[in-house]
Amino acid sequence: MIVRMAVALLVGAVLLANTAPDPAPEYTPLTIGDTARVTVLDAEREINVVLPADYSKDAERTWPIIVQIDGGQTQDLMMGVGVRNWNRLWGRSKDAILVGIETKDRQRELLPPTSEPAQQERFPTAGEGEVFRAWLIDTILPAINARYRTNGEAFLVGESAAGHFALETWLKRPNAFTGYAAISPSLQWDGQSLSKAIAATPGKRPTLYFSLADEGGATKEGVLRVAASLSHEQKWCFSDRRADLKHSTALHGLLPEALQYLLPTDADWLEEYGFVLRCDQSGSGER
Repeated sequence: MIVRMAVALLVGAVLLANTAPDPAPEYTPLTIGDTARVTVLDAEREINVVLPADYSKDAERTWPIIVQIDGGQTQDLMMGVGVRNWNRLWGRSKDAILVGIETKDRQRELLPPTSEPAQQERFPTAGEGEVFRAWLIDTILPAINARYRTNGEAFLVGESAAGHFALETWLKRPNAFTGYAAISPSLQWDGQSLSKAIAATPGKRPTLYFSLADEGGATKEGVLRVAASLSHEQKWCFSDRRADLKHSTALHGLLPEALQYLLPTDADWLEEYGFVLRCDQSGSGER
């Protein structure tokens, strides 16, 4: 009996030793990139840079840039990083340096002046998009190119008011970026003046991805006017998603597709996995 009890106690001790909890893990800060504080239009804001996972593995390799408007840490930055990473894992789009530009007063920073009284009353500070554009192109882009290993390709991505900003940049300073994505751009602004200017100014510009969700009204009219005005020489992709996307879901639903179009890969399995560009396309111009 004594022997049996001793064996039982020994087995119990071994079991307790094997099931004892591990010491509490040691946590360290999770760092995903670099951030800088800069000031423009009377507001301090973040410039967030998230490098590709392989950036440090090859000191000679260079990378394209994705510039994401509304890219503050409490805005769309994390979603943009996640989509970039997810696309890379599937071979859906090329990896890139992601640069998030924080906005503070979006109507002031991203839109031109408006002649519509209702818009002036609702957004009294709006209309300094040209200042913000010059700052982004002439100050921030050169600083990014000087600090990081970039390859000369840069893509501007924006949604809603930021989509208007991207599309207006495509019209006014087309060579500042290699390609543009304007997701559900706010083309109702200022009596649809941007879409009318695009329709009245034909010409070949860099690659353009743009989309329409359920916005309706003047926004729909403006986006469809842009689509109708583009020539077959222009390289563009128009995703008409009125039937299945809302304005609130357009960015989440279409950013993966926009990056697939702007930064294509040679992957031959994309269609098999459902990664099909659901947009009207035209043009064969080189980026």
